[in-house]
Amino acid sequence: MERNIHLTNSAKVYRVALTGILGAQALALWWLESLLPAFPFLPPGFKPGLSNIVIMFSVSQLGIPSSVFLVLLKAGFALITRGATAALTGLLGGILSLGMMILLLRPKKQVFGLVGVGVLSALMHNLGQLLAAMLITSTFSLVSYAPMLLLFGILTGSVTGCIFRAVMPLLNKQSKFFVSPHP
Repeated sequence: MERNIHLTNSAKVYRVALTGILGAQALALWWLESLLPAFPFLPPGFKPGLSNIVIMFSVSQLGIPSSVFLVLLKAGFALITRGATAALTGLLGGILSLGMMILLLRPKKQVFGLVGVGVLSALMHNLGQLLAAMLITSTFSLVSYAPMLLLFGILTGSVTGCIFRAVMPLLNKQSKFFVSPHP
């Protein structure tokens, strides 16, 4: 009986520690992306979304509560460093993207591959950001950005999905000591 309690506590400690490490990685990637120069042919505030690789890993290995925490952490960091507009657009985009990841990564039988998950979650992130921008500005004409966001969502989602697919076997190899990957 004591052994099971010890394993459960160890799993909880491991989950909290890994969530903290993933949070630091997500924030570091998010910050590095913000240092990229603005290109005239890209939408305003464009970032490749590399920190979403961390969220995909969290959804697949740690579950929903840790993943929600990471999305909130990223939005909080955006609030502190870039203001309320960036926080709101990031939060709404992050919530929709996370919802898509949960739908696609959590079932036992996954219909979409990891690249498909990357693309669909990037598209949902872009949709959330567009909706937030339209809400903030009360300007429906921002919908004219939708085709460009669709194109860049497919492109960046493919990149993040490919990176996630490439590193997932390595991460799984390092994570063999999970006691219970999902709560």
